[in-house]
Amino acid sequence: MHHLACIHCGAKYPPDEVIYSCRACGHPLEVRYPLDRLGIERAEWAKRPLSVWRYREILPVHIQPVTLREGGTPLYHLDALGKEMGLPHLYAKHEGMNPSGSFKDRGMTVGVSMALQLGKRSVACASTGNTSASLAMYAAKAGIPSVVLLPSGKVALGKVAQALIHGARAITIRGNFDRALELVQELCDKHGLYLLNSMNPYRLEGQKTIGFEILDQLGYVPDRIVLPVGNAGNISAIHKGLRELRELGFIDRLPMMTGIQAEGSAPVVRAVQENLPEVIPEAHPETVATAIRIGAPVNAEKALRAIRETGGTAISVSDAEILSMQRALASREGIGVEPASAASVAGVKKLVAAGVIGRDERVVCVVTGHLLKDPETVVKQCEPPQEIEPDLPSLLSALRL
Repeated sequence: MHHLACIHCGAKYPPDEVIYSCRACGHPLEVRYPLDRLGIERAEWAKRPLSVWRYREILPVHIQPVTLREGGTPLYHLDALGKEMGLPHLYAKHEGMNPSGSFKDRGMTVGVSMALQLGKRSVACASTGNTSASLAMYAAKAGIPSVVLLPSGKVALGKVAQALIHGARAITIRGNFDRALELVQELCDKHGLYLLNSMNPYRLEGQKTIGFEILDQLGYVPDRIVLPVGNAGNISAIHKGLRELRELGFIDRLPMMTGIQAEGSAPVVRAVQENLPEVIPEAHPETVATAIRIGAPVNAEKALRAIRETGGTAISVSDAEILSMQRALASREGIGVEPASAASVAGVKKLVAAGVIGRDERVVCVVTGHLLKDPETVVKQCEPPQEIEPDLPSLLSALRL
């Protein structure tokens, strides 16, 4: 049976206690399993479909899970962009191909299942967009109500639409994401809703399966996994999952965990580059990449551990670099992603140019959300369709034939 443990002081808590941070010291919690007693056979995993629940022995859910067939996302070899960068082994794990269009579904299938397992009958989150969309979908599947708090005017239209159509009680606040998270925490603590932001350690358990799938799809451990960093849940979760695989004896080393943030919202990058003991929050985060517009990442402590323990790094990229890579992924590789997703590949390009990433490294970028999550940003970058008269001469003229 698993239990919860503080990553700082080691305090332990029972698996059925609804708790999001350590009562003794206030630091984050993580889920721990008796890995030496589970008797997991990797060959048994290989017989199952590639999905989050392929790895159910090291997930905390013991009931029938609430699932929309999440996971099993494609891993693409970036031939054209890799050739331009001089990286023959450059890959993208496209999490935008999950049911709601983002990686959040991996966390929500576990998180909403845990809500039911713990006897909770309503769920809530603060969100920059993707979390709200995913929460609404999985709550609808589970047949329970959901509440989402959004920073007013700061969430892409596609994500708001998803939350609304799937029945979430969506409320916007006059403030940023960090204030929305504080408010939803207070709501959940005082009124019994189950909080499903990534400070919930159970939610991150689903997200660690990104790393498991990368290994199964490649057939080896890559040298580096590169991720966009907002609330820092993904980089933390993948690192934790791969540590578990190493403890099980399935792998013998860990990839360098590398985080990419936008220049206007880069508290983790600052902590890494200045070798600070902890992250200093960014009071007014701003970037076109709304999914990572977060100034006070709740998983910062876990993210710094992931980066430092694996010899990884963190850098920031400009909005111009993010949008340029979004267009390049679409036009050169046929892969449509939202801006935050493109940050990971933009970061690789910058690290290669700086000589940080070696030309022989095997690198996997996690691209976290689908292009259609933020259609407004896409349209602003593109020329509108040309309108012509409905006849062949006009068409030929437009095509310059």
